[in-house]
Amino acid sequence: MKSKLIDIPKIVDVEGRGNLSVIEKDVLPYQVKRVYYLYDVPSDSSRGGHAHKEQLEFLIAVSGSFDVILDDGTEKKKVTLNKPNKGLLIATETWRELENFSSGSVCVVLSSGEFDEADYIRSYEDFKLFVSR
Repeated sequence: MKSKLIDIPKIVDVEGRGNLSVIEKDVLPYQVKRVYYLYDVPSDSSRGGHAHKEQLEFLIAVSGSFDVILDDGTEKKKVTLNKPNKGLLIATETWRELENFSSGSVCVVLSSGEFDEADYIRSYEDFKLFVSR
C-alpha cells in the first residue's frame, strides 16, 4: 500500500452553522486503536522523524496547516495538510517528518495500533537498511 490522501466525508449544514466531518465505516482500511494529537508546535520545529514497521497512521490537520515529508526509501514527496476534511494515510515502512506548522495548528493522528516501541524505526540509517532488505 502507498501513502495517500483520503477525503473525509463532509456534511454541510444548510442553515450555515458549520460543517461536520465523520470518520466511520470504510473511510480507513483499519480499525482505530489509538488517537493522539500534536499542538503548540513552534513553526521552526519538526515532529515525526521515524517510520513504522506495521502500524498505519492517518494524519489530519484539524486546525491550521503543516507539511508532511514522506520517504519510502527510493522517493521523497511533500504533502501539505490544511483542510480538516482531508487526511493523509501513511503506509507502513514510510519515513515521515512533519514541519512548517502554522500558528495554532493541530494534527490529529488515528493509528491502527497501540503504542509499541518495537514497531518504530527511529534512525534514518536503520530505516534505509530495513526497506532495502
